[in-house]
Amino acid sequence: MLIVEDELFVALDLEDTVEALGYALAATCGTLASTLAAIERQLPTCAILDVRLPDGEVFPAADVLRDAGIPLIFHSGHADETQLKTRYPDAQVYSKPCSPSRLREALVRAAA
Repeated sequence: MLIVEDELFVALDLEDTVEALGYALAATCGTLASTLAAIERQLPTCAILDVRLPDGEVFPAADVLRDAGIPLIFHSGHADETQLKTRYPDAQVYSKPCSPSRLREALVRAAA
């Protein structure tokens, strides 16, 4: 599981949620550059992606993940759901803040 989130406390909450469900955490990244590097090292089984990062939007990394068949969960306060669903039709999209139960359900669906 890959988490891409630049807000520390949100990232920690996401890590707790992922680990509580028993999923292995491949990496937590706070920038586009670190995300691309992590993907190059190892493709995750699933990715939770914030859209706006300090060094740009997550789309270059999301494109690589989508093309590799990795399930995507967008978790962002700056997401346009219509645009995301057009570009990534199989992705799940959740606005921040998202309830932990909805995020858990999304993770279970993505991992299935």
